[in-house]
Amino acid sequence: MPAAFSDRYEDNYLRKILRDTKTIAMVGASANWNRPSYFAMKYLLDRGYKVIPVNPAAAGQEILGQKVYASLDELPAKADMVDIFRNSEAAGPITDEAIRHGARVVWMQLGVVNEAAAERAEKAGLKVVMNRCPKIEHSRLAGTIEWHGIASGVISSKKRAL
Repeated sequence: MPAAFSDRYEDNYLRKILRDTKTIAMVGASANWNRPSYFAMKYLLDRGYKVIPVNPAAAGQEILGQKVYASLDELPAKADMVDIFRNSEAAGPITDEAIRHGARVVWMQLGVVNEAAAERAEKAGLKVVMNRCPKIEHSRLAGTIEWHGIASGVISSKKRAL
């Protein structure tokens, strides 16, 4: 599916990616329990995926029992998918790292769209998804989306006022 279709993906395209993926490098993973990346990581771990958190600020620590790495270059194993929890601008260099790493998929989270990076990834043979969350898509395709806090008002990328 070409990058020009970043706003729409066929269910079979997403389903195949999620079925074929075993290891996910989550760039921008957070140890903060109320951050979207934490919920996504927990969900994916609970569904049997191996999730390797990548966050230079937390390198050497653990998130949900998984060792955090500073970059894709430091991972102990090749990731099938690189899940980008960073902004659209940062997605460009991360996509380039994913290509060099040998990932098969670059998945840019909700609100993250970088057409130029997507085109580079597709040219290198990677599948690309933009502006979607693998947790949400997995639960939607499995028919269990209402069980996972969607539209609960608990998950937010904004800092909460006390």
